[in-house]
Amino acid sequence: MPSDLGHALLGLLARRPSTGYDLARRMQRPVGWFWTAGHSQVYPELARLEADGLVEHEVVPGRGPRATKRYRPTAVGTEALRTWVAAELEPQPVRDLEVLRLWSVWLVDAEAATDLVRRVRAGHAERLAAYEADLATLDGVAAAHDPAAPDFASRLTLVGGVLTRRAALEWCDWMLAELTAADRP
Repeated sequence: MPSDLGHALLGLLARRPSTGYDLARRMQRPVGWFWTAGHSQVYPELARLEADGLVEHEVVPGRGPRATKRYRPTAVGTEALRTWVAAELEPQPVRDLEVLRLWSVWLVDAEAATDLVRRVRAGHAERLAAYEADLATLDGVAAAHDPAAPDFASRLTLVGGVLTRRAALEWCDWMLAELTAADRP
């Protein structure tokens, strides 16, 4: 059974065969919007997936002195990914550093609290702009409306990101209003 990272890599490879280097880059964006892994984690995971018969590679010309491996999922790997996608979800632990800091914001003065909320808001605004830009690349793409196409799944996750970030901005604006109201006599 692949790890969560293994499933992420299988999902990327199901979209298109890739080298380890390409996978590491694609783990930054678009997958990095919702799941992260370092470059150093990709290659060992690919080796595990290959040892388990879930991916295979072909040697292709590369830029460096060593041959380059381009990976693709095997039929078993694709089936393992399908099974995982449809399986029951287990509750996920929540680890949100922004919310953890905001939970203790009462300990700092109003200026520091306002500064924190503004920084949090700026981060959400930046992410929203990136999601909207990525989503715009799918405008007019027929496959983005075909439930059997990778672009459809990309559109679903990007719309989810847009809606989530808009809600986060609304929350930040509310917090700023609360902080401003608290400063008034």
